[in-house]
Amino acid sequence: MVAAVGAGASGADMATLTILGIESSCDDSAAAVVRRTEGRATVLSSVVRGQTALHAQFGGVVPEIAARAHAEVLDHCVEAALGEAGLALSDLDGIAVTAGPGLIGGVLSGVMLAKGLSAATGLPLIGVNHLAGHALTPRLTDGFCFPYLMLLVSGGHCQFLVVEGEDRFRRLGGTIDDAPGEAFDKTARLLGLPQPGGPAVEIEARQGDADRIALPRPLLDRPGCDMSFSGLKTALLRARDAEMAAAGGLTRAARADLAAAFQKAVVEILREKTRRALALYLEMSPDRPAFAVAGGVAANGPIRAALTALCAEAGVEFAAPPLALCTDNAAMIAHAGLARLAAGEADGLDLSARPRWPLDGEAAPMIGSGRKGAKA
Repeated sequence: MVAAVGAGASGADMATLTILGIESSCDDSAAAVVRRTEGRATVLSSVVRGQTALHAQFGGVVPEIAARAHAEVLDHCVEAALGEAGLALSDLDGIAVTAGPGLIGGVLSGVMLAKGLSAATGLPLIGVNHLAGHALTPRLTDGFCFPYLMLLVSGGHCQFLVVEGEDRFRRLGGTIDDAPGEAFDKTARLLGLPQPGGPAVEIEARQGDADRIALPRPLLDRPGCDMSFSGLKTALLRARDAEMAAAGGLTRAARADLAAAFQKAVVEILREKTRRALALYLEMSPDRPAFAVAGGVAANGPIRAALTALCAEAGVEFAAPPLALCTDNAAMIAHAGLARLAAGEADGLDLSARPRWPLDGEAAPMIGSGRKGAKA
């Protein structure tokens, strides 16, 4: 249920709005305070509490453990974010919270906290799509103008979006199975590297020969912007087993070569698919052509370098938000909620947590979206 907020949101001057953001869609508990004055947003505070140590022995995120950890620390994150900003709840004009998509237990933890705060204070409650938070971050960090092209590449998502407005997104393509971050994590487990897998594989790859072991580039032989990473992971498994059979175990050199070969394959897939997405985007003749990449995998150095060079060749402005705003955080959720708050919109206390919530509702579900519908 969507409710209208009276003019002046909690009596504040609508030209200046201060909002609390809460994020708990995966394994990062986060809270942040963002203020918008005359259309310009500023991050006043951003607090993130990770759960890497809690999940380390399991080789990946355990949803039940993540949900319990969120319930234990989210209120402390809110308290810390308000303290860092030097504000009290009474100084806020609204509360934005990730309402999906994500691990349902974690999303519920954040939504229930936000509902409690809204009920106790009377502040407007605003449910935010986690993916919209990422997609709108270049507006916060680099002042991008609509429309711009966005590559959201993380542990759970990978898609190209033309961001046409605060709530208008056109998907050009995405992964039909594993997201790149998930593939990096699985690769790290196969190679005996620590989690999170992305940084571990990147570090190991620096010591390897990326050309010694041949790995496939799925879907590059087909038109369009869709991607696939599951087959690449399977090919890596077979290559690892072949290396182990030949040497009687996995040598350090072989592990580095496998990591380098895998990373190079991902870089080349993303570079080629981005080239195709840019061509489609430029057909729209945007006034200020711009491309941004966000999500945890965007922190990978070779991926950033390849996409930066590609944009330079195409004459398109490139941006990658700072790492703190590239991975999951609550500042992006607060920022995404500001537009609805400024428009006088809010959700009721019947706001639901959604494990699946595609940004482009008109696009056909991705092949790998499952029976429950499109996740992203």
